[in-house]
Amino acid sequence: MTLAERKADVELRIAEACRRVGRDPSEVGVIAVTKYVSLERTQEALAAGCWHLGENRWQDAREKWLALADEYGEGGSENGSKAPIWHFIGSLQTNKAKDVVGRFTYIHSLDRLPLAEAIHRKASSLGITVPCFIQVNVSGEESKHGLTPDGLQELALGLRDYPSIQPIGLMTMAPHEEDPELTRPVFRRLRELRDEANRLGWFLEPLAELSMGMSNDFEVAIEEGATRVRLGTILVGKEEELM
Repeated sequence: MTLAERKADVELRIAEACRRVGRDPSEVGVIAVTKYVSLERTQEALAAGCWHLGENRWQDAREKWLALADEYGEGGSENGSKAPIWHFIGSLQTNKAKDVVGRFTYIHSLDRLPLAEAIHRKASSLGITVPCFIQVNVSGEESKHGLTPDGLQELALGLRDYPSIQPIGLMTMAPHEEDPELTRPVFRRLRELRDEANRLGWFLEPLAELSMGMSNDFEVAIEEGATRVRLGTILVGKEEELM
């Protein structure tokens, strides 16, 4: 299956998931997770129309970012400009924030105030505002990063001191399950947590986004309200499969 065929199949499955719960497929954005594929495969993804790219580590993304910035320009936007829109989706060390801010449009892994301070400091020096997702460890797995659901209010109030950060939503990772249906409570809880935060006014502006769902469970995540799904293997595939 070619990358373009994979993309068409993913879009069909997204549309079907949305139909089941009465959502509009335009409400769901796809992030092509390119962390395990080469620059050439990433260029194929762009050629197929996958403009939102997700990477976990600046060290691994650096070659692709530099090459594509040279080819397309630095940083696309949601208004249709044809340049990659980069999403940082991995755990971000505080001392690495300076490498990410200004290169990645979105950060999906804000989970503590010292990291917020580092992001704010770099963003302020560049004169930009960084849209961020707050990562919440809903499942409670020790292997997962993110704050606990009980810690969201404290972080939300603390972010008011960092105006260069724009909180736009919540992010989580569900356990990998053979039966995707078993992930539903995790995604539902994140949606409920976002709605609770909005109802109680924890953030200066209501959160609209939910970054949740990966290759094995994205349809369940969409049924529970995901606005961004992070798709690697099912979309960009393993390179040997696409030769």
